[in-house]
Amino acid sequence: MEDVLINLGKELKRIRLSKGLNLKEVAKMSDVSIGLISKIENFRTTPSLPVLLKIMQSLDINLSELNLSTSKVDKYILIKKGEGEIEERDDSKGLEYTFLFSHAIPTSNLRTYIIKIKEGIYRKPVAGDTYEIAYVLQGKLDYILDKEIITLNEGDILFYDGIFPLGWNTKYATNATLLKMYLIKKQ
Repeated sequence: MEDVLINLGKELKRIRLSKGLNLKEVAKMSDVSIGLISKIENFRTTPSLPVLLKIMQSLDINLSELNLSTSKVDKYILIKKGEGEIEERDDSKGLEYTFLFSHAIPTSNLRTYIIKIKEGIYRKPVAGDTYEIAYVLQGKLDYILDKEIITLNEGDILFYDGIFPLGWNTKYATNATLLKMYLIKKQ
């Protein structure tokens, strides 16, 4: 449900930008404050039905034009350095929020590590009962995810479901350092 609401805000923003409209213009046409529209677009609040309808009317769209689907299940999500989407936030002057990804995680425990991997280390793929996030702090390495090779460089982030076998190879002439987060699924 939360992902549908996140997608709602992202879709409204996508459509607004595709029509070349800024927040001020949509606020004036819909009689909704700039701050509220910004909060809706950045999933910091959920609009009431009347507010949503006003915004949709100002954008000249109907509900069927919004892509709210969350049914797509990816084996992994890869965010390359610099690929995030900067979010406008009126109440956060001097701060820059870069949205990387969202994924609903069932009840889980979080374990976080810094992992240093020496050059030339190969780890055979193994599966686990976790969701995992790997952020490359330094170096370069190949992740082997269910027989697919994914090259990660400094600044890249990989999110994946541990049910798929995963290993790595540091065949490059550099060590690698990862910030690794394990979301251990509760039974």
